[in-house]
Amino acid sequence: MSTSLLNQGDSYETVYSNFKWNIPQKYNIAYDVCDRWADDKDRIALVYEDDQKNCNIFYFRDIQKYANQLANVFTGLGLKKGDVVTLLLGQDPECAIAHVACWKAGIISSPCSVLFASDAIKYRLNDCETKILITDEANYQKVSDMKKDCPSLEHIILTNTSTKEACNFWKLIENENSNFTNVVTKAEDVAWISYTSGTTGMPKGSVQPHRMMLGHMPSLEFIYDFFPKKREALWSPADWAWMAGLMDILMPGWFHGCKVVATAMKGFDAEDAYRILAQHEVTLALLTPTMLKLMKQVDAPLSKYSLKLRAVLSGGEAVGASLLEWAQKELKLMVHEGFGQTECNVILGNNGKLFPIKPGSLGKPTPGSIVKVINNDGVELAPGEEGHIACLRPDPVMLLEYLNKPEATKEKFIGDWLITGDLGHMDDEGYFWFHGRADDVITSSGYRIGPSEIEDALIKHKAVQIAAAIGVPDPIRTETIKAFIILSEGFEGNQQLEEELKNFVRQKLAKHEVPKEIEFVNSLPMTTTGKIMRKELRQKEMNS
Repeated sequence: MSTSLLNQGDSYETVYSNFKWNIPQKYNIAYDVCDRWADDKDRIALVYEDDQKNCNIFYFRDIQKYANQLANVFTGLGLKKGDVVTLLLGQDPECAIAHVACWKAGIISSPCSVLFASDAIKYRLNDCETKILITDEANYQKVSDMKKDCPSLEHIILTNTSTKEACNFWKLIENENSNFTNVVTKAEDVAWISYTSGTTGMPKGSVQPHRMMLGHMPSLEFIYDFFPKKREALWSPADWAWMAGLMDILMPGWFHGCKVVATAMKGFDAEDAYRILAQHEVTLALLTPTMLKLMKQVDAPLSKYSLKLRAVLSGGEAVGASLLEWAQKELKLMVHEGFGQTECNVILGNNGKLFPIKPGSLGKPTPGSIVKVINNDGVELAPGEEGHIACLRPDPVMLLEYLNKPEATKEKFIGDWLITGDLGHMDDEGYFWFHGRADDVITSSGYRIGPSEIEDALIKHKAVQIAAAIGVPDPIRTETIKAFIILSEGFEGNQQLEEELKNFVRQKLAKHEVPKEIEFVNSLPMTTTGKIMRKELRQKEMNS
């Protein structure tokens, strides 16, 4: 069956102008990514490679059976439509199954990265009023005593063990009925909540409706060079807790009934990435520029590994001419940059078959997305002029709102334009170019990191009076984190305290949010209203 949303064409203009949205009033993601493929008993959904490199194969019929059983568990525990289940898991089969089970039951899933420490997890659980938390043994110690601080949390389920307080995932579902009738959901009903880092306040819950699945597909079909083709297999090291892993790889792959490869890779190993791509015959991959830079350092990869890779999506930071040239020469393919964010994903991108890729550019608007550069009044700017990169609503790939934050939702828009927070310009040929962020989000190794969370963690230490965090340029990671600290009275800035503060942040936040460098200062540039002027700190770093 053809499930493509996009019609092929021989020019960008043809493909873009021939596409029209068709979003039904009632829609449930679970049917499209699971149920419609389950009758084909030989159709592989997931190949899971564990940390010993042993492989488990899950067919779509398996995913449907386990998701149905888990949906029955959820309803048996009293969960109802609109309740939230948080998934503190990596690229685990149980994570994928649980998303589908939630959607089947009309329940909201909320992915949470295993990189986070207790405080960050607790904040998210309370903000979305999670009823059930699903995690694994490795992360259980972070959450084992969290129920007393999370009034809504009723149950903790563990994927690979059990305790007195937490049930085992597989034991819970083994005797459940494997039939389940999907709850009828509207396209506008909430499917999942993804937390996104901003520059002010704590992370915001981006409320994502079921229609967002359909919203992603034309863009990804475009960037993955009109996928699906025969025997497609998708893989990325990107964590499924992030939009890139969940909605640029896992669910789009399943939407088209394709095999997705999941790996328990801890950290990124470039040599092992080639092995995974070759062994599992991966045709489509999402690899950040940082990953590609590391892969570039492996000598003559194609003499050791036979690749079937035909398209690579990259983003989160600039790809650049040298990476594009290397990929064409060494990997015999074009790297297609994509641009978007949790709230409005993949709205610009490249397809080298339809138009020449300009190194450093973000590409052109993907089919179905109306993207322009506008000023602060919402007026469209002429080519070459700098302004906000913005997307026009309604667009099915756009968030519903920020959870419990009406003001932040309002500030995300100028009229009907969703502001991405990035500044740039469009050139005469319709290509978009990134200049910098209108806010202070730090981009490091493909992660978008809000400085507020880092600063909030630092000031909890008795030695810290005021903290400011910025990104400083780095050739491999795009940016690394630097923190500026005004010390409390009686403390002296030295290397020992620097290491102590880094460890302090490491215990509270994720590894990628720990400052690489700390500078102790007597004062910080501030506005008259007392806001830290991070832009001045960045300028000072660039000039030093």
